[in-house]
Amino acid sequence: METIKNFLELELITIGENTLRVYSIFAILVIFMLTKTLLWLIKRALYRKRISNKIDVKDSYALFQIIKYVIWVIAIGFILEALGVKVTLLLAGSAALLVGIGLGLQQTFNDIISGIILLSEKSIRVDDILDIDGMVVKIQSIGLRTSKGINTDEISMIIPNSLITTNKVINWSHQSEKARFRVDVGVAYGSDVDLVIKVLEDSLLEHSDIYDEKLIEVRLIDFGSSSLDFQVLFFSENIFRIGKVKSDIRKTIHKNLAKNNITIPFPQLDLHIKNPKKHKFHNIF
Repeated sequence: METIKNFLELELITIGENTLRVYSIFAILVIFMLTKTLLWLIKRALYRKRISNKIDVKDSYALFQIIKYVIWVIAIGFILEALGVKVTLLLAGSAALLVGIGLGLQQTFNDIISGIILLSEKSIRVDDILDIDGMVVKIQSIGLRTSKGINTDEISMIIPNSLITTNKVINWSHQSEKARFRVDVGVAYGSDVDLVIKVLEDSLLEHSDIYDEKLIEVRLIDFGSSSLDFQVLFFSENIFRIGKVKSDIRKTIHKNLAKNNITIPFPQLDLHIKNPKKHKFHNIF
């Protein structure tokens, strides 16, 4: 017993008044293992509640992230105490330094506060599909400083949390599972409007991702400079891949309009040239 005690009190490193002993290393390992075990138990408990439908998957993720950060902050405090560092004195003595660091890392702290807001407010959650400044992103994880997402090109993106909380963001997942989209098309003047509407409606029905054929709507929205402008509106559940859906619909529309001899015009400008012989020019110099 005396041997174990002497081993634990063995001095490894001495820096000023602080001495690192074997039992300090042992205490750090114990704190680390207890923290990991506690987080594992909390994760298991949240998983059981999720299985029993008492808590939503996305809610459990946000709650676990908040709990994890809090527990790790407390654990780091205990680890510093085990190393002989007085956390309260450290914070009090480094107040001016922390102010300087805070000014230098203002954007980082802004991202961290934004991360806490996202996790606690739950306005944006994992698997939500966002439109950030015209860029469609599916959120994969929400961290304390940054969030990870994937765009429609399957490119992983690291997004600062402040970009989500301060910018105008459309959350497609906050509504029902379906959303309404539109495709614009113009046809030549003189075309049969009723026939055009029927062709456009039939073209939409050929696509499998159209949610409900009763919700399809075709509008004549304007008399353009070179065409009669129509707008095709439809609902779809394939929100994340809607770009491909629209492309397929446009190809079908183009094919069916050609079958029915309906022309899609291109912009034209008429240039009228007057005979310069009819005009007299005078030298004013």
